[in-house]
Amino acid sequence: MGNSYGTLFRITTFGESHGPAIGVILDGCPAGLQIDEAFIQTELDRRKPGQSKITTQRKEDDKFRILSGIFEGKSTGTPIAIVIENQDQRSKDYSHIAETFRPSHADYTYEAKYGVRDYRGGGRSSARETAARVAAGAIAKLLLANEGVQINAFVSRVGEIEAPHYSTLDLSKIEDNIVRCPDAATAEKMIALIDNVRLERDTIGGIVTCVVKNTPVGLGEPVFDKLHAELGKAMLSINAVKGFEYGSGFEGIKMRGSKHNDEFFNDGGKIRTRTNFSGGIQGGISNGEDIYFNVAFKPVATIMQDQSTVDKYGKESSVAGKGRHDPCVVPRAVPIVEAMAALVIADFYLRYKVSRLP
Repeated sequence: MGNSYGTLFRITTFGESHGPAIGVILDGCPAGLQIDEAFIQTELDRRKPGQSKITTQRKEDDKFRILSGIFEGKSTGTPIAIVIENQDQRSKDYSHIAETFRPSHADYTYEAKYGVRDYRGGGRSSARETAARVAAGAIAKLLLANEGVQINAFVSRVGEIEAPHYSTLDLSKIEDNIVRCPDAATAEKMIALIDNVRLERDTIGGIVTCVVKNTPVGLGEPVFDKLHAELGKAMLSINAVKGFEYGSGFEGIKMRGSKHNDEFFNDGGKIRTRTNFSGGIQGGISNGEDIYFNVAFKPVATIMQDQSTVDKYGKESSVAGKGRHDPCVVPRAVPIVEAMAALVIADFYLRYKVSRLP
């Protein structure tokens, strides 16, 4: 049913936006991993709604409970079950779309596929589900931290406002502002744009850039499980994502091969590349350089304006935006992108450990 992701480090999420709770079951986490619950909560706090004037004002503490798989602060090797209760549901905000399809939402496709849908906030198609991914991704981050892997995502673009290249930025400043852009001058412009769009009762899209440092060489599998292919699948599974590119991406087509090729050199006994247009991945396998990629998010589909549509009977109708929604999703998407990247890298790390004899 498409509710699970991963091979060895595998998650299954459950729950709906306006149900009693959402949650995740994580299977395959090695035993003996120290589980920092405060860190998990911090990651959830970065994603939760109501954290600033440029995010939805739904109030969810996103406090989690671990039901299994942890004993005396360490993983036991058995499935880890985490539940996050929903607190601030306002299902009445969605009664007007019980039989009407909102433009660019999953309403019509869910109805057509299943013959029934939970219209309260989109049910299973709601971005509320991503909180469960962030909880599991936090555990993946803890596993990868033991290997020195660092994963940092940030908002690199909102509309036409674009931040400098990541290599020129101090990624430790990502959390210094509400838009999560490490360049202060750019962040100020982004915040002003999002706030203006919100006042116009509209929405706008943007790009989240993610950088993975200190990745071991050798992560990724031929032929269909290439590392970049799985990263792309993971990112495209996030709500509102419309595009994924890694390394030089689409800009690479403007270059000649003589400039685009990443030449190897010996850096004190370690094989490195002088440039990194490959984005840290060659042949679908990590080469030890920075893995970096961009994830494009569309404008949030729910706008506070009347729009033309049809109902479930095909009758022309209109729908008015109601409820509490983000004018721009990218600030809250940053920890989601990091979480999905961590889940991919953690899974491939475990697969790498059994790929050859010592």
